[in-house]
Amino acid sequence: MKKKVVLAYSGGLDTSCIVLWLAERGFEVVAFLADLGQQEDLKKLGERAKKIGAAKVYIKDLKEEFVQDFILPAIKANAVYENKYLLATALGRPLIAKYLVEVAHKEKAKYIAHGCTGKGNDQVRIELTANILDKNLEIIAPVREWEFKSREQEIEFARKRKIPLDVTRKKPYSLDKNIWGVSIECGALENPYKEPPQDAYQITRAPQDCPAKPKYIVLGFEKGVPVSIDAKKYRTQDLISRLNKLGGMHGVGRSDVVENRLVGIKSREVYEAPAGWIIHTAHKELEALVLDRELAHFKQGIDTKYGELIYYGLWYSPLKKALDGFIHQTQKRITGQVRLKLYKGSCICVGRKSPYSLYKEELATYTEKDKFDQKLAEGFIKLWGMPYKS
Repeated sequence: MKKKVVLAYSGGLDTSCIVLWLAERGFEVVAFLADLGQQEDLKKLGERAKKIGAAKVYIKDLKEEFVQDFILPAIKANAVYENKYLLATALGRPLIAKYLVEVAHKEKAKYIAHGCTGKGNDQVRIELTANILDKNLEIIAPVREWEFKSREQEIEFARKRKIPLDVTRKKPYSLDKNIWGVSIECGALENPYKEPPQDAYQITRAPQDCPAKPKYIVLGFEKGVPVSIDAKKYRTQDLISRLNKLGGMHGVGRSDVVENRLVGIKSREVYEAPAGWIIHTAHKELEALVLDRELAHFKQGIDTKYGELIYYGLWYSPLKKALDGFIHQTQKRITGQVRLKLYKGSCICVGRKSPYSLYKEELATYTEKDKFDQKLAEGFIKLWGMPYKS
């Protein structure tokens, strides 16, 4: 009787080769495809998996769960890794792992497999989640042990075995895409001094190709959740999709990053997240308007830690769960509107308002409307400076 393994299958170079690699080693391969909004024909990819050697294919639409249970908490926490990466791929991995375990239970499989490399972060995210949810499942990571030493060798293997792929030697990028963004690596991007080729980008225009006139939008929030564009309400999934198109048209959301991977090496990655950066920019501006100084400053540290926990694959950790309670409390008054200007790759806040705003014009103004008692400043300074007076 064949050993059964559930493979996280994307349809890309690695996992397509893995289907055949596992089958040739006596495994019955069950391919699992997660729809996280990558806008691919998953049915076609499932058929590809069967042609390569998968015995069964599961396709699961996880977009709404991804948005509600993963993206929205990240938005509220202003989750960014090293100030540049909005964690699109990192957020998707624990959700995929959750369903790998579920399918393994359904299929009575003792193994799960993935196409992550031994030098990447995704192996940690998937395996940690799987271990938390079911420590008895055995994990197979072919890329860590197989004979191929490069993507070029994988491409040659796929060509010889007639595995249908979209990747070529001229365009050897490794892509991961979902509704929250795109991660791009390999090929010319491995030289950190070289400008990313335009064909590496998937959903954003180059600044020189963007409209000549700026686009102004008003993004509305309710308790930290983006709910409207220009006063028209959308469900969150549709709002993100609309902002991805709008932001991509104006070149918003590109990040070229040399980041510190969890395993200890530096890696050059290119990311696209038009909706993510629009929402992130607006959310932070609204928090600046509403949160008091001590809470705002303290939350910055929590936000950084929250982003690190996502990046490190610790979504289901006790610390992350504890921080969720804090983040939830901070969002109770993050309601209002933020006006944004999208122009040739930039997203700039040009206005913000909220019924819970702590900004008082009569205290900040230098006009005749000023109600601030400036005479109080002298005593304040004396008290504030007492510990430092020699």
